[in-house]
Amino acid sequence: MYKLFFKRFFDLFFSLIICLVLTPIFLFIYIVVKLDSKGNFFFFQERLGKNGKLFKVFKIRTMTDKPRETTQEIFKGNAEVTKVGAVLRRLKIDELPQFINILKGDMSFVGPRPCLPSLQEKFDENALKRMLVRPGLTGLAQTNGNIYLTWEERWKYDRYYVENISFLLDVQIFIKTIQIVFKGEESFLKKPNV
Repeated sequence: MYKLFFKRFFDLFFSLIICLVLTPIFLFIYIVVKLDSKGNFFFFQERLGKNGKLFKVFKIRTMTDKPRETTQEIFKGNAEVTKVGAVLRRLKIDELPQFINILKGDMSFVGPRPCLPSLQEKFDENALKRMLVRPGLTGLAQTNGNIYLTWEERWKYDRYYVENISFLLDVQIFIKTIQIVFKGEESFLKKPNV
């Protein structure tokens, strides 16, 4: 019942409230980002959603508008991240516009992070399983190593999540995400067996 109805209800209810509450904060962040570097405030990127449907994910731009060679630069921190962008990333504030994606139904609060379409060619059985649910703002892989994990490790966490979705698991992931925001990912690098 949770997976079929209540999960989406909670997503809608809380994302609407959060979007309303965050509006003044977004205005402040907008000013700071624009003063720090030129370029758009929002960054849009095409991602794979539930059942492989493409959608545009919303983020606050954290890098210069200089073109990058590969997406790997972004994950490894080699891209030209702005000073303000580094703070926004550290506190995960750059992800906040994704509450709009949650409100639209493209995403959920908790679920596997949405992948770039270019990664589809690398998908194994675990990665395909993750496509059965809406991607999330945070997920099991993000609370258990995130960028320090290989794609295959991330996809194992994603599969575990898809096969074990529950209100309790979502709450545990959400609480750990909040802890990571305040303490940093390095504090949570021990990987439990999945």
